[in-house]
Amino acid sequence: MSSHLRRRSTAAVLAAALTVATALLIGPVQPAYAHNVLRKATPAQDATLKKAPSKITLEFLQKLNPKFTTITLSDADKQQVTVGEPEVSGTKGIVSIDPTLPNGVYTVAYRVVSADGHPVQGSYTFTVADPTATAEPSPSPTASEPAPTTPASPSAEPSASAASASPAASGSSDSPGTAALLAGGGVLLALVAGAAVLLLRRRAATRGGPTR
Repeated sequence: MSSHLRRRSTAAVLAAALTVATALLIGPVQPAYAHNVLRKATPAQDATLKKAPSKITLEFLQKLNPKFTTITLSDADKQQVTVGEPEVSGTKGIVSIDPTLPNGVYTVAYRVVSADGHPVQGSYTFTVADPTATAEPSPSPTASEPAPTTPASPSAEPSASAASASPAASGSSDSPGTAALLAGGGVLLALVAGAAVLLLRRRAATRGGPTR
């Protein structure tokens, strides 16, 4: 074999050895710079629980920094549910749930920092369906209550009596009118008779006859 071929084969062997060494050195270091990932959750994602949980436990692949670990809980109306401060132990973060959760859908949200300082956040839901839980009584609608009866107005009776008394009043008003009419007729007849007597006397005086 010529010296030129020997040099080329030696260079190829050195390059291959260098590639293997580099892979061995980089391989173990690479996972340390990977972002943190949620490994396990209790309650689990999309779980349906027959009893309300008293705490939430999240376990990650890497250790958590207590200063940068946040775990929250909200209900179906996106209202925050009161939980305790996160208790961090290694790769686990735990929060206690202060109130007893009624039946419904809940959302767990978290935000942690991975080993490389990169923030990681996510969320998932679970459902509480306790068969022994009783639903809160709904208030009865006001429309179903009987409407109070309104007492008759006192002014209705006098108006009715006044209406019934009005014909009598109109009838009594006719008597004075009739009497006045008769009296007027009598006066008119007396005036006519007096005028006739005066007229006859004047005629008799004119003719020079005896007056009666």
